[in-house]
Amino acid sequence: MNALAAYQAGATGSGVIAGVIDTGIDTDSAQFGNRVLSASLNVAGGSTIEDEDGHGTAVAFTLAGGRDGQTLPGQGVAFDASLLVVRADTPASCAAESDDDGGDCSFLDSNIAKGLDAARAAGARVVNLSLGGDAPGARMKQAIADATAAGIILVMSAGNDGEANPNGFTDPALDPSLSNGLIIIAGSVNSSDTISSFSNRAGASAAHYLTAVGEGVLAPGLDGTTYRWAGTSFSAPQISGAIALLAQAFPNLTGKQIVDLLFRTARDAGESGVDSVYGNGVLDLTEAFQPQGTMSVAGTDAVASMDVNATLSAPMGDAATGALETVALDRYDRAYTLDLAGTIRNSGPQTMLAAALGAGRRTLGVDAGATGIAVTIAPGMSNSGYEPLGLAQSDMRAARGIAASVSTQLGKHLSFAIATSQSGTALAAGLAGQAQPAFLIADDPTRVAGFAADIDAAAAIRQVFGEWGVTAAAERGSALDRANEAIEAARGRWDRYDYNRTTLAIDRAVGPVRASAAITRLDESDTVLGAHFEGSLGGASATSWFADLSARADLGEGWSAGASMRRGWTRAHLNAAIAGDGTIRTSGFAVDIGRRDAWTRGDRIALRLSQPLRVSSGGIDLTLPANWDYDSESVDAFRTQRLNLAPRGREVNAELGYTRPWIGGTVSSNFFYRRDPGNIATLPDDYGMALRFSVDF
Repeated sequence: MNALAAYQAGATGSGVIAGVIDTGIDTDSAQFGNRVLSASLNVAGGSTIEDEDGHGTAVAFTLAGGRDGQTLPGQGVAFDASLLVVRADTPASCAAESDDDGGDCSFLDSNIAKGLDAARAAGARVVNLSLGGDAPGARMKQAIADATAAGIILVMSAGNDGEANPNGFTDPALDPSLSNGLIIIAGSVNSSDTISSFSNRAGASAAHYLTAVGEGVLAPGLDGTTYRWAGTSFSAPQISGAIALLAQAFPNLTGKQIVDLLFRTARDAGESGVDSVYGNGVLDLTEAFQPQGTMSVAGTDAVASMDVNATLSAPMGDAATGALETVALDRYDRAYTLDLAGTIRNSGPQTMLAAALGAGRRTLGVDAGATGIAVTIAPGMSNSGYEPLGLAQSDMRAARGIAASVSTQLGKHLSFAIATSQSGTALAAGLAGQAQPAFLIADDPTRVAGFAADIDAAAAIRQVFGEWGVTAAAERGSALDRANEAIEAARGRWDRYDYNRTTLAIDRAVGPVRASAAITRLDESDTVLGAHFEGSLGGASATSWFADLSARADLGEGWSAGASMRRGWTRAHLNAAIAGDGTIRTSGFAVDIGRRDAWTRGDRIALRLSQPLRVSSGGIDLTLPANWDYDSESVDAFRTQRLNLAPRGREVNAELGYTRPWIGGTVSSNFFYRRDPGNIATLPDDYGMALRFSVDF
């Protein structure tokens, strides 16, 4: 039955009362200690519960025999459970040689009924009935109805006649007014999950039928010798013992929940699903002790996934935290400790080169006096949408002031631009005339989001006041998270989470140097720097502030150099029913030097070293449930734990680019190197080259 998982979870059956209505018990056996309740009784007119047949002792041992590892080679399933032993065999009926059904022992309905009443009075959670025979009479039916109404689970053996249906004794399972959904009919399988030749099959009772091993079951006889027993009489107490283990481990479970749990978690055998031979399948305690259904953080409605509860973004790279434990409840409100740290995945490094080359894309531009228009289209793509502007290096000087989809001069000192798929900070820089060499890999961190994003629209306006320029920009877009399903992710599907960004920048030219400073605010509704956290981790949103400094100098003779840096401060807020918050610090930089007309007119060579946006320190403090009280059905302890978001890896990019006119077009080459791609220290360094040829037409 795969019981090891139950024992490793600490389940022993302690404190649970299991009733056994059978031929009594060997009162001299050391295997039951003081766990046989004083309320045990003989209901058939005898004066003792002493077993004269051996069947009752073997059944009781299979259910709850002691675990000493010495006296006997086996143990009972729920070896610490308390036993209410009810001897119900008619006096002198067990004198003949026994068989699998308890020899020639006979049991009157009225006596079995008395036993059920006694088990109900004693507070039993389960009663084992390894008996058989015809359909019960009215007195027995009433006792069954009273027991199940009290929440007691009855486990009945299916019988050993090899027939298509269980014996008539189990008929009450089919009558909801009697069973209340709390009767399990026990069939027998061998150790290979094959139905035993002697076992009655599920037949019309398939919905209430469950199997367990009923062949070669180790249990003692009355002489203390261990025998191998066979019969559905020994499948039943295994199921009864499993019920005792579950009742102890999860005291919140009702009888109906335990029955439903055992049926749902049974190993499928025979035909798929519930079938007429194996019924619900084979008892599997390992699966029964595993969380079932949708998990939720204890005390909240926040869903806790067993797989992925967060996807970090590129600035967080390989950020790792220690154990991040919380208490989660499954569909049966059973409490489990879940380590959320193991359910946090990183986004992985982006494959930047293919996207940067933009194969099959065309950049179109029109410059009509004070107004410029530029757009990149991708012919043949099945999904419509704009792509980021893909101007070649030779176009960058001409694009000064028009590096957007549409830009226009509204007056002598006032200009305006709007764009799709281009950041507001890049728009602001374009209006200020802050041209840069074009690199494929080594981005300027002040001009990009720093995480996977789709920019819906951006706008910027710039006013010149003497030597100073003031630019305001706004941007709306979506942070992109890999789709939950691997197949969808492979198709390029993304989950989208809205954000808004606003920027205020000032710039001034002093001699050959143009410098600027900017403050940017980023508001994310369901992400933190592009990382998405499910409700189990607080469903965080964030407000970020970035301070940017940049400068570019004309060094003469075609030489120019530039530098930029970004510092960020992010405050994370939790939206789900989990307390906590966090402060995160980020940074990025880029430096480059280049020369135009280096070897021939119109060529350009440039070198850049950059660090993309990266979390330098910080994380989110989460106050998570630490203990669940089954009595009050509430969280009685919390613990604050840190979710670290600073990566160990630090991505640094170096890129050398060269462009020159060639046979009516432009040829460009780029060589790049990325250390710790995606801020993931364990990944090998990334390097490569690209060669591109483009023509105007």
